[in-house]
Amino acid sequence: MKTCYLIGIGMGNPALLTGEATAAIAASGQLVGAARMLAAFPDHPGEKRALIRPQDIAQAAADFPGDTAVLLSGDPGFYSGAAKLYDCLSGVEVKTLPGVSSLSYFCARLHRPWQDVHVVSVHGRAANVVGEIQSHRETFLLTGSNCTAPQVCRLLAGAGLGGLTVHIGQRLSYPDEVLTSGTAEALCDMACTDLAVMLVENPAPLTWRCGAPSLWDRQMVRGKVPMTKEAVRTLAVAKLELRPESVAWDVGAGTGSVSCAMALAAYRGAVYAVEHKEEAVALIEENKNKLGLPNLHIVFGAAPAALSELPRPDAVFIGGSGGQMEEIFRTILEKNPAAKLCLTAVSLESLTEGLSMFEKFRLINVDITQLTAAQAQALGRYHMMLGQNPVYILTGEGQP
Repeated sequence: MKTCYLIGIGMGNPALLTGEATAAIAASGQLVGAARMLAAFPDHPGEKRALIRPQDIAQAAADFPGDTAVLLSGDPGFYSGAAKLYDCLSGVEVKTLPGVSSLSYFCARLHRPWQDVHVVSVHGRAANVVGEIQSHRETFLLTGSNCTAPQVCRLLAGAGLGGLTVHIGQRLSYPDEVLTSGTAEALCDMACTDLAVMLVENPAPLTWRCGAPSLWDRQMVRGKVPMTKEAVRTLAVAKLELRPESVAWDVGAGTGSVSCAMALAAYRGAVYAVEHKEEAVALIEENKNKLGLPNLHIVFGAAPAALSELPRPDAVFIGGSGGQMEEIFRTILEKNPAAKLCLTAVSLESLTEGLSMFEKFRLINVDITQLTAAQAQALGRYHMMLGQNPVYILTGEGQP
């Protein structure tokens, strides 16, 4: 059976090829890959086909009577086209030959180990890069035209992280290779190609982003806007079971305390704080900037109208309905019939309304918790426990 080699050719300099890869390329009658990859082998006597789509590459390998070498940048197992090719190839024996990845090459050039480096790709895909960098001591990024290295630096500077050390690599392995180091703020406007790599150092990562400990009340700017208390907020967000990549809404966000707590948990996802009062919106913006939460998006407007353009939510906290509870429920469940909902109630009337909505919309896995909390307050040399109003926390899930 003829062979199709999936070959990692490194950054592009043929000197980085392994001996096994060099032999496989020489033995193959057909070279397939992006034009940039093929250009590295001008003297190869075989047929060359500039193809990118996995289906086209697979068809070329199937049609060719001899062995085919598919040239992939870096290492086939590291953000390459090999993942999609495996499902397309048929009628050939597949052999994968590893190469030098941009991660290993760049870190070697910086004289540092890479076993603990966190990896993020924004090359043709979306990611909350600031959240990723905030959460890790060292973050390696594959950039692209949709998110360039200077853009990442500007995002960091805008989130108050402009002092972080950033290393940027361009044209790796080529004679005109460029390595640049500096602070994110200093590199915001540097000239840079779209295809660059970055290593960002964060000596004080946030190790508590997903889960406990709570977002303390003292961390929030409050003003005169009502705020969901710390104990209630912590339990409510926990019951929503947010994942790092979750999309969540906070309807009637107030100061944004729940929004901020959700954004800390869903640090790779997105949280939408919906609020119609200007004073409250200003507070949410202030708290967002104070805590460095670029994945928190503020929506100025009243629900349910303000919800119409929001993306499909995995979870929703309803902090206020403005008398539109039924329409809010309907909008949420139209967007995602399986969404998880949580609301709080202090009065018996609010509790009754919430329960009626859960019943009307046939929510499942319904949970009702009454939380009574007390917090110590210093009075001279003593501390007295001051009780807070009992709060009902209602959670439930829609049915897909």
